[in-house]
Amino acid sequence: MHKKDCIFCNIIKGEIDSYKVYEDKRVYAFFDTNPINEYHTLVIPKNHYQDIFDIPEEELVAVIKATKKIANIYKEKLEVNNLQIFSNSGAKAEQDVFHFHMHIVPREENDGQDINWSTKPELQEKFDQLIEKLNN
Repeated sequence: MHKKDCIFCNIIKGEIDSYKVYEDKRVYAFFDTNPINEYHTLVIPKNHYQDIFDIPEEELVAVIKATKKIANIYKEKLEVNNLQIFSNSGAKAEQDVFHFHMHIVPREENDGQDINWSTKPELQEKFDQLIEKLNN
């Protein structure tokens, strides 16, 4: 199932060109057109699912397995030993294409792509309350 106005669905249908890295019956992977580093790859299900909340578990497993295969290919062929693998779900989490996807980003020392987290150690004081909310 594809969504007409989804850029990733249009890539899968061949209506938009891409640099294919990997494909199987459920998954398609290609270079991100706005790469962070060389070999920055997007791994997507061929069916349209908006985000982590929408994708069925079996489809997610297929995407994760393909992500692992691609990571191994990069390690074997390119000697890439450092990767960031991530996904964003929802606009406030900086998802900009609303078709579930995983990013594979090879990393090198001093590549200028450091994620600067603003940690909040004061939240440790709320851990009991947070766990209680999960258990209710």
